[in-house]
Amino acid sequence: MKTVQDYLKSGAIDVAPLLSLVLQKSGAEIILNHDYALSSNEISRLESLLLKRQQGMPFAYLSGCRGFYHLDFKVTPDTLIPRPETELLIDIALEIFPDKAKPCHLLDLGTGSGIIAITLKDKNPHWQVSATDFSNKALEVARSNTTSQIEFLQGSWFEPVINQSFDLIVSNPPYIEENDAYLDDLSFEPICALTAGKDGLDDIRIIIDQAPDHLGENGFLLLEHGYDQQDRIVKLLKRKFNNIQTFKDYNYKDRAILAQCK
Repeated sequence: MKTVQDYLKSGAIDVAPLLSLVLQKSGAEIILNHDYALSSNEISRLESLLLKRQQGMPFAYLSGCRGFYHLDFKVTPDTLIPRPETELLIDIALEIFPDKAKPCHLLDLGTGSGIIAITLKDKNPHWQVSATDFSNKALEVARSNTTSQIEFLQGSWFEPVINQSFDLIVSNPPYIEENDAYLDDLSFEPICALTAGKDGLDDIRIIIDQAPDHLGENGFLLLEHGYDQQDRIVKLLKRKFNNIQTFKDYNYKDRAILAQCK
């Protein structure tokens, strides 16, 4: 029978957190009980998880959850895995409306697992929050992630909110170029949530073009984008937006743009 120590010495990818997952013990408990002999059922489950991890499946999909900002979220292969870079959008949005008593009608486009909408609603419970996604499966995940009053709507971008107006529209849309080599490392995540045409800007163009029809006076549009797309997006924004601000992520790479409707 194999022990915890036997697995820890194996050098397998993420063996320690997978042991914690299977045995339902903290990392410290795993180390303190290094001589624990796993049962046959525990070994079977652990070996299955280790094989999937070795084949490249992200740990977040194996564990079924991922932390984002100050909350934990359920994730499935129907949704992207939350990235630390996207937390920048939360910081920017909170700074736009620092007065917690001031109302804000927020729209989160392409919500996925709901991380942006849910986090901002949790930080500002009085905000009115709507979120759209074309994937019903993604929306099922988003709904399971919240207990707040958030309006989740199925449809592509602005389709579900045709006659509605918002103070802030935020989105982390697909922005990777088709056939980008980077996609090889993301093969387990939904490709439709990653790529947007030959230059990665197809969906961002749609959002920028249609957002003014859904923003109130002096409303804001906040977008996440690729590290090399900022200049091109600024040019797209200038026709209908002003007060354009650009932001770098925690790795000092260009990552977000905030603009105000003219």
